[in-house]
Amino acid sequence: MSSAFDKLARPVQKWIRQKGWRELRDIQARSIRTIYETNADLIVAASTAGGKTEAAFLPLISQVLDAPSGGTGFDLLYIGPLKALITDQAMRLEGMCQEAELPVVPWHGDVSQSIKTRALKSPKGILLITPESLEALFIRRGLEIARLFGATRAVVIDELHTVLDSERGVQLRSLLTRLELAIKRPIRRIGLSATLGDMDLAKAYLRPDAASSVQLIEADGGEAELKLQLRGYLSGDEDENSPSATDAIAAHLFKHLRGSDNLVFAGARQRVEIYADRLRELCEREHLPQEFYPHHASLSREHRDFVERRLKDPAKPTTAVCTSTLELGIDIGDVTCVAQIGAPFSVAALRQRLGRSGRREGQPAILRQYAVEAKLAPESSFVDRLRLGLIRSIAMIDLLLEGWCEPPKPQALHLSTLVHQILSVIAQRGGATASVVYNVLCREGPFRKVTTEIFADVLRAIGNPETGLIEQAGSGLLLLGQTGEKLVEHYSFYAVFQTPEEFRLVAEGRDLGTLPIDNVLAPGMLLIFSGRRWMVQEIHDREKVIVVKPAKAGVPPVFGGDAGDIHDKVIDRMFAVLEGNASPAYMDTVSLMMLEEARAHYEQLGFRANNIHSIGEHTLVIATRVGTVKTSTLALALRSEGFSVEQHDGFLLLEAGDETPDLQTVLVHIRSGEPVDLFSGAGNLMSEKFHPYLSLPLLELDALSSRLEPDTLTAMVGRIFPA
Repeated sequence: MSSAFDKLARPVQKWIRQKGWRELRDIQARSIRTIYETNADLIVAASTAGGKTEAAFLPLISQVLDAPSGGTGFDLLYIGPLKALITDQAMRLEGMCQEAELPVVPWHGDVSQSIKTRALKSPKGILLITPESLEALFIRRGLEIARLFGATRAVVIDELHTVLDSERGVQLRSLLTRLELAIKRPIRRIGLSATLGDMDLAKAYLRPDAASSVQLIEADGGEAELKLQLRGYLSGDEDENSPSATDAIAAHLFKHLRGSDNLVFAGARQRVEIYADRLRELCEREHLPQEFYPHHASLSREHRDFVERRLKDPAKPTTAVCTSTLELGIDIGDVTCVAQIGAPFSVAALRQRLGRSGRREGQPAILRQYAVEAKLAPESSFVDRLRLGLIRSIAMIDLLLEGWCEPPKPQALHLSTLVHQILSVIAQRGGATASVVYNVLCREGPFRKVTTEIFADVLRAIGNPETGLIEQAGSGLLLLGQTGEKLVEHYSFYAVFQTPEEFRLVAEGRDLGTLPIDNVLAPGMLLIFSGRRWMVQEIHDREKVIVVKPAKAGVPPVFGGDAGDIHDKVIDRMFAVLEGNASPAYMDTVSLMMLEEARAHYEQLGFRANNIHSIGEHTLVIATRVGTVKTSTLALALRSEGFSVEQHDGFLLLEAGDETPDLQTVLVHIRSGEPVDLFSGAGNLMSEKFHPYLSLPLLELDALSSRLEPDTLTAMVGRIFPA
């Protein structure tokens, strides 16, 4: 350990002593040696608060201080997924860099223009930025990229697992390639992550052309003792004397969380508002200080900052009821308990959330999982009878305890993001030939699976006069078209993901946050927002402003948000739970009763012996026993034959019409390997921001590369319906 410490620059050593550290953590010592002794790219993997940031920056800052490059530009680049995370990390790094007089520059939409102007004039030190703000620099200051980053010796990518297989991750990979091409040399890449399912895929993301040379430094053990409970609640079981499931869960949270710091992951923003409102009411009813607050992306920055500051304040017990906004590594200190209402969509997310608890030495990590299932009636659906939400919760917890989490998906074509990057490269350079754009994005960049033929089809689609994103000059140079110019000039262009148009919610001249425009609101209507109740007073359509005043009642607004894909292994474990007889020790009496009901109905429906069951004259259930992507593929194949198909975890519910062919005949056809038209019943294929500018064949190609697995159809149907 001391040998690693000795390598660090004097100001950094002084900072460590001032912090009162007796020793470096193992991953920090190993990272220091690797960064000093090699030029290798690096992944540092450890649980939340495991010292990853320091593992990267202690040696990197030391190198900048001891061996200045002499060039112009920022010395180090940090890329984070959230503005709040950047602000938080900037505060941590400022302490480290103060003694050394090394500038720390946070850069996102909430940072003042004067700070940015000063940094652009004299770029040095550490730049902390989001992928979107980095994109904006390329577009607005394309000719200055070499000057701004000429001295950059390393880029640190925080929360690496959040960008591995997303549109945003492909955008970031593209920007890193473009950055290296601009300064004509590679920049060392260091990824920080708390949750990674497949290190080989993560290495390939970090450095596609040299994945085997990426070094991995993973924290050994050190995880806190885990205490967990899964509690079951029945909705629709209320009468005058018993509370609803929502009220019962709120009462349980109130009783067990009050007086400490906690995170309650409630899923959708609408549910966050409901539970925050119920918990606020309980505080008022008991005449106790308020300590339960909502936290989600639609709330104002001021409100979210307030909640985050309270969580850090040891004198103020605070429970944040949140979406995934507090899943990532914003430093909110140690929390006593993590609660999860409803089944999560991934084991990786559950592990990431749990990493917030049990960070103090000797303190256990605590997970309270709440499963809400419908009270059964004679007309109840098979979904309710099989208690699929509860079963998924059990499967997720079991896989969490075994240490498994989802690997990142292999890269798809990502044609929507390709359109975005084509426009960005043209804007950065003021025009470019098709061969230059292809070389930057597809040969060197992340779109390796896009052939020259597909690329030409994309250019034709976005160059169509009716589309107008690009046009070609007589010299062959690609330029932005009229529509393309308007798109690129608008600030919303920098994000590759959808950013729905929203209204600002204002009370007494103060911004509360934003609401998607698809909410139907009128003056006099009541709503719950920011954990409080409001009446709509005025709606200003042109300014996109809703004026509200406090009220005594309200209903939560509707927010968008897609469900996640469930991995094959999770579904496989769900079926193992349904077919098993174990009664996990972490389950309460109600959840165990619901588990027994689910197993009994699974038995009655005959799924142990057969994967197809008839539950009515024209209604059938198929147990696919596979995850979302494969199940979706079969669903499309059956829709193309005229079936009405409803998708659930590992199951399909089919409604046959009068002219629908016999299911067995259709399955035999698919099982034989004969061609299947997946898209005749697919409906809208536009799921990403720039899909509307692509042709139908390109949309189908994109879906086949990312959201469907047609190659698995024959084998899947062979298992469901053996010959």
